[in-house]
Amino acid sequence: MEPSDEDLYDRMRRGDRRAFEQIYERRAPGLFRYAWHMTGSRSLAEETTQEAFLGLMQPNSRFNAERGSVQAYLYGTVRNLVRESRREPHSETESDLAVEHNIVGRLIADEAALALHAAIHGLPVAYRDAVVLCDLEERSYQEAAQLIGCPMGTVRSRLHRARAVLASKLKPRLAAVARR
Repeated sequence: MEPSDEDLYDRMRRGDRRAFEQIYERRAPGLFRYAWHMTGSRSLAEETTQEAFLGLMQPNSRFNAERGSVQAYLYGTVRNLVRESRREPHSETESDLAVEHNIVGRLIADEAALALHAAIHGLPVAYRDAVVLCDLEERSYQEAAQLIGCPMGTVRSRLHRARAVLASKLKPRLAAVARR
């Protein structure tokens, strides 16, 4: 049986370097995707992901297992770093947004996907959180609630409102694309 993140964290605090590597290998890919969807910037996503892990390693780390999981702590840290960055979400070039996977690259290249991406970045952070976690990361309402640190009903409500905002923003854009 694999050790939990919290067990690995305890081992890391006692000087086990491999324990940190295991946490990083386990959580970095999802954390990066979350940060990328939240910021629209690959470089900012890389930066915030690294900062979150650096914060976890610090002797004065604010992680407390009684308040939540290592995973929730890392997502919360990235969320706070994104909010504090004061950089507005923006669109980067298609080549910057395209990732190693051809499927994702083709989706991003599609005008409708670009419109959706831009509309998501125009959402308030709380709504964007819900959309990214539930719709893009395909997490359950319960998982999203744990990562955001709010009740499950709040996640559902935010997601419902976010989808309505996205629909109203995208309807004219998608209609224009369809007319071409």
